[in-house]
Amino acid sequence: MKKLMLLILILSNVFLKAQTHNPNDQLRSMNWDIIGSVKFELTEKNALFPIFTETIRRFENKNFDLRGYLIPIKSGQKQQKFLLATLPVNQCFFCGQNGVPVMIMIEMENAIPFTEKPIHVSGLLILEHKDASYAPPISIRHAKIIV
Repeated sequence: MKKLMLLILILSNVFLKAQTHNPNDQLRSMNWDIIGSVKFELTEKNALFPIFTETIRRFENKNFDLRGYLIPIKSGQKQQKFLLATLPVNQCFFCGQNGVPVMIMIEMENAIPFTEKPIHVSGLLILEHKDASYAPPISIRHAKIIV
């Protein structure tokens, strides 16, 4: 019984350390600030609608680039539609330490290999006034990798 308790303690410490937020991993840029300017309104029916600021509306339907971490929404070695975030997927977004990072939907022209390193994409910025509880209201479509 003592060995089992010790093993559980060791594993929980390893798991908790893996979930620790590393501030050096957080990506910041003027374009992420623009994405982060969007506020959300919770309706009486528990729908979450975006409130787009004038700042972000200036970039709507225009070419926009972002550097961020690929967060897959489907399994696979190659990804064509995924979330892009300011924090890597291995950091706990929902554990109360960091909150939920700013994320947007990316739709690539061609599938790319999954990576844990930051990627730089460019494409058409799309804003949609829809319930953000079900899908991100901000996306970059027809995206390409910037090398």
